[in-house]
Amino acid sequence: MRFGALGDMVMLTVAIRHLHARFGQPVDILAAAEWTRPLLQGQPGVGDVFLLASRKPPYWLSPAQQRLVHELRARGAGPTWLFDHDNRKVCRLLLRAGWSAAYWCHHEDLPGLEGSHFCDRWLRFAWRNPGILGGDDLPLLASDAFGELIVTPEQRREVDDWSQARPWAAQPLILIQAGNKRTMRRGLRRRRSNSKYWPESYWAEVLRGLRALHPGHAILLLGVAQESVLNQEILALAGVTGAYDVVHELSISRLLGLAGRASGMISVDTGPAHLAAAVGCTVVVLFGRTEPFMYAPRGRTAVVHCLVGEHEGERSMRYITPQQVLAAWQAALQHP
Repeated sequence: MRFGALGDMVMLTVAIRHLHARFGQPVDILAAAEWTRPLLQGQPGVGDVFLLASRKPPYWLSPAQQRLVHELRARGAGPTWLFDHDNRKVCRLLLRAGWSAAYWCHHEDLPGLEGSHFCDRWLRFAWRNPGILGGDDLPLLASDAFGELIVTPEQRREVDDWSQARPWAAQPLILIQAGNKRTMRRGLRRRRSNSKYWPESYWAEVLRGLRALHPGHAILLLGVAQESVLNQEILALAGVTGAYDVVHELSISRLLGLAGRASGMISVDTGPAHLAAAVGCTVVVLFGRTEPFMYAPRGRTAVVHCLVGEHEGERSMRYITPQQVLAAWQAALQHP
């Protein structure tokens, strides 16, 4: 069970893969967002995906919670791994559905993993046992702590069909993820509390640099619908040809397909960077105050370069220069 954002759910694939290997059975998922289904269904080791958009309403006022309890009761109780920090509400729902506390375990007291990357944490958690399975941690018998997603044939076909009517249909692609949930909240984007903001003028300079380096590539600016304003401002400042804002046509399936055929992605520290790395795409990631050693995107075959900005002891994404990003991009593409 994981009620996480996109990057959280991509990193969860580490545990899914190892739990599937341990038990030889598909792993059912309980998550929050509707996009979890196109992200995870059809992935190796994934079984049924159950959804609960909100845990806040009282049970008797929530048809969604009541429906979930009915679905889980029909499924039947089984060993359960809880990946969130506050599991009290969901555990009450599990009790209603026929579970007892012996069926579940959580990650919060995993030994020796303080400050470790979350993929390493989830790998170790996949070898923990709830009480119903004896309750003792098993020896860690694997070291494969990479997010991993496949682009399904259906997703490839969807992107191919969608691309045919677009001016960039036959071109190699570079993906740009400039926005994120924090940047698009109400208020000035450049407010001091927004640790994931990188100036529009910097993005524009990167686009001009990419156009000079890759005259035959199309540059696609990604995001959700609210990020279109940001993307349009960047495009206006950059003044380059062959760059497109595609947020109004984007879905998780299309994002997977684009990442599967792109030359690479440049992104702030946010979910699409994790998705791209998990399908093997080259990624350059800009970090603010969060730590790459805990949150860097990981993929089995991906080349990932993380940049951190710092000046006089202060960490900020704004101290990363466009020249550093372009240098990291070139280094990532040249990586053997």
